[in-house]
Amino acid sequence: MASTGPPPPAGTDGPGPETWTTAVHDDPVQLVGARRSADEEFTEFVAARQKDLLRTAWLLVGDAHRAEELTQQALVRTYAAWPRARAGDPLAYSRRVLVNLRTDSWRRRRREVLVREVPEAPATDRSAADAHADRDRLLRALGTLTARQRRAVVLRHLVGLSEAEAAEALGVSVGTVKSTTSRALALLRDALARDGADLPVPRSQP
Repeated sequence: MASTGPPPPAGTDGPGPETWTTAVHDDPVQLVGARRSADEEFTEFVAARQKDLLRTAWLLVGDAHRAEELTQQALVRTYAAWPRARAGDPLAYSRRVLVNLRTDSWRRRRREVLVREVPEAPATDRSAADAHADRDRLLRALGTLTARQRRAVVLRHLVGLSEAEAAEALGVSVGTVKSTTSRALALLRDALARDGADLPVPRSQP
């Protein structure tokens, strides 16, 4: 029996990843094995990367509840296109879906609701109160940036993507990432200075 063809684009309704194997077998046992393998791979991916996606979403939107919603939507769309996602870098694919979802929601909702709760914040030697205050200041500073500037800064300097990876996730050129990030970092430093925050902000590269 021939392959059913490539999966539909991310975000569209369609059958689960188990139906998009490179070769579809007539043997029901082999079909069950293929389904179990695809589902197990996706389950392992979610277990390993859901927290990373959730933190990225939180940095992008500044609200824990909305971050959870965006992360779940991104995972659903990644599952729908799992054969394509797992063929490359599943985390990069799901992160790109997350950024696209954020762009769509930003167009619908212009105002940010910034809160202090951050999922899975890294442990530090500083007091919890100091860390809490720093996160609050960072969110307020990020809230002064435009949508594009905030996405660029988050992906480059808070998530840690390279310029090429950030450009791919944002769907823009590397040059656009450089120029946007440079301007955004300058604005971020000014916003933090006005807020009295002594947080390290990276300098843009020439």
